Amino acid sequence: MLNAAFENIQHATLNLQHSSFDVAVIGAGAAGLMAAIFSGRAGARTIALDAAPKIGAKILISGGGRCNVTHDVVTAAGFNGNRNAIAKVLRTFDVPQTIDFFQSLGVRLKREETGKLFPVSDKARDVVDALLRAARDAGVEIVTGQRITTIEQLPAAKVILAAGGQSVPKTGSDGSGYALARALGHSVTKTFPALVPLIVERGHWITTFSGTSVEAELSVKSPTARVLPRERGSMLFTHFGISGPVVLDISRHWIAEQPATLAANFLPGETFESVDAALIENGSAFLRRRLPDRLVERLAPSGRLTKEQRRRVAHDVVDLTVPVVRDRGFNYAEVTAGGVPLSEVDVSTMRSRVRPNLYLCGEILDVDGKIGGYNFQWAWASGRLAGLAAGSRFEVRGSKDE
Repeated sequence: MLNAAFENIQHATLNLQHSSFDVAVIGAGAAGLMAAIFSGRAGARTIALDAAPKIGAKILISGGGRCNVTHDVVTAAGFNGNRNAIAKVLRTFDVPQTIDFFQSLGVRLKREETGKLFPVSDKARDVVDALLRAARDAGVEIVTGQRITTIEQLPAAKVILAAGGQSVPKTGSDGSGYALARALGHSVTKTFPALVPLIVERGHWITTFSGTSVEAELSVKSPTARVLPRERGSMLFTHFGISGPVVLDISRHWIAEQPATLAANFLPGETFESVDAALIENGSAFLRRRLPDRLVERLAPSGRLTKEQRRRVAHDVVDLTVPVVRDRGFNYAEVTAGGVPLSEVDVSTMRSRVRPNLYLCGEILDVDGKIGGYNFQWAWASGRLAGLAAGSRFEVRGSKDE
């Protein structure tokens, strides 16, 4: 089955200049493959083109090579962007439907304690292979190594733009789709990395704790110390700064709110007053019961604490300023913030409001979600919707001539 799918890709490369199609999909990542599959299933002669030499590179590296297909509960509240519009798209293809869809392709999903859903095989390759088989079965032709710079290159009546954002550009998601969107009349909001690790000042003690993790609440603060977005979860100290789920979730807010600072509470739920009282009663033993020894040794001096020392420790435990200087950039970001505004798309069909016969889906749009499968769910839902809408007006393949 897999070999046949790849043969279909090679065959399409040879015939690109000699065929005409009803629908051309630019970008064959998660959203693009879904769009192509459902366009083909709707009866449209469909071709998917991708600049990368291999299909599904970003899917393959996601979730540590396991592919976090979705989350057990996905709502618009887990996304940044126009949440009313996002909710409308998500309702067209929810999590249970996603689970059923992948199971119909032979990929059963399992729920982990975090709520994340992975293939039971723990292999992202199974997801890619299943999508390629589904595309082949729907009659989709796939072209690799084909960069599209103008839609005049495409022998198709309708175009679905699913070229992705700028995250992990080595996978082919290099931001070139934005130039194409602009050329087609769309605007593009400022783009920046999201779900990205953060770098702290060189030589800061945080970098000496590499490999240590802790449950933390991170808050972005304005220059006036007003608390802006706040996230809670696992934080990982690294040789360059901080990472882990809570850092990735808060990163886009720290970037978007500049100038801003980042503060960490290493005992979520506790306050300065509650920690100060616990230190008065139990000393640093209170901290050792709840925090890694290395962190306690750094935050709390050994021996009896003076009042000034105790208050400083209490402050640092619940409101430590993390000296972030920058993010790690698109090479390490899991997704892109910003893109084509949803106001320029009819979210009932993903059809462009500014260009006839153009549809947009996936990461190229101004939508980014939390870590844990949210962004894949957006890709599956928006890609399916675009494919159905673009392909639905065409008759079943071959019927016109019979």
